[in-house]
Amino acid sequence: MNSLPLTDLSDRAREIFRLVVEGYLDSGAPMGSKALAGESGVNLSPASIRSVLAELEQRGLLAAPHTSAGRMPTETGLRLFVDAMMQVGEPTREERAAIEQRLAEPGPIERALEETSALLSDLSGAAGMVMVPAREPKLAQVSLTPLDANRVLAVLVGEDGHIENRILALPAEALGTSLEQASNYLTARTSGRTLAEAANVVEKEISSGKSALDEASRDLVQRGLATWSEDASNRPVLIVRGQANLLDEAALDDIERVRSLLDDLESKQSVASLLERARRADAMRIFIGSENRLFSLSGSSVIASPYRDREGKVVGVLGVIGPTRLNYARVVPMVDFTARSLGKRIG
Repeated sequence: MNSLPLTDLSDRAREIFRLVVEGYLDSGAPMGSKALAGESGVNLSPASIRSVLAELEQRGLLAAPHTSAGRMPTETGLRLFVDAMMQVGEPTREERAAIEQRLAEPGPIERALEETSALLSDLSGAAGMVMVPAREPKLAQVSLTPLDANRVLAVLVGEDGHIENRILALPAEALGTSLEQASNYLTARTSGRTLAEAANVVEKEISSGKSALDEASRDLVQRGLATWSEDASNRPVLIVRGQANLLDEAALDDIERVRSLLDDLESKQSVASLLERARRADAMRIFIGSENRLFSLSGSSVIASPYRDREGKVVGVLGVIGPTRLNYARVVPMVDFTARSLGKRIG
């Protein structure tokens, strides 16, 4: 049956419902009438509590996994709780300090993104996810160093301090003085530009004969740009860390669900498409179970938030994924704070 608005529930039903949901999210186990009768503030007999539980089940907010078991929230019940009852605070001082400390460590932005994903996993006890910004950094310098007779180490240095290495296989005649000429030429043409912008400028100069490069240097430059551009286009758009957290003790009772979830996470492009919905929404999104088609079989929840640069532009999205019994009240503010902290780090 369809659930009714929270205002249509009596105060007693709302309180019992809240206790069932919070107890389930805390333990992962259904809540029975005897356990609820022992909660402070509940002045009802187990028989009266069972009557309220039956009413909540009829309204589609609770379900009993087994005949003799207690009740647990349905996805509809979780949605009602998250939207209308959950009290969200702030991360603890220790959590805020841990987030800020990890993101303040120097290094390329890719490392910060990986740290963010691992951090969300550690703090939430679920899997952390970060979608890499769909933007290219501007380059500062390119250097080419011979490794042996047929290989060159190319180093790209971004204006943000990010460093990338590539190994290029080249004919022997491309080395020597051509290497230095190509390196100087690339630095001059790439400085202050993205890789795509630099490739466009170089291609125009070479095709028009204005590059002043000899044949070997032109070959080196074109091979290098082709390799870097291909690598950049194939770069993973999603970083996922902490899948092992999904294999907790409670998961052993529902191993098929967890296996389905892990299979979903292997399909990174599909997960990235889901996170893209959160990015376009421009605000925190919570997807519960079958509300999103991707995780309809695994019955998992996703809490995702866009993160912005210092100009306020949305550049990516981060979040956590785990069972529907995620501690939403704790994880939601944690994801929000991490998104704001990462935005400061990106600049």
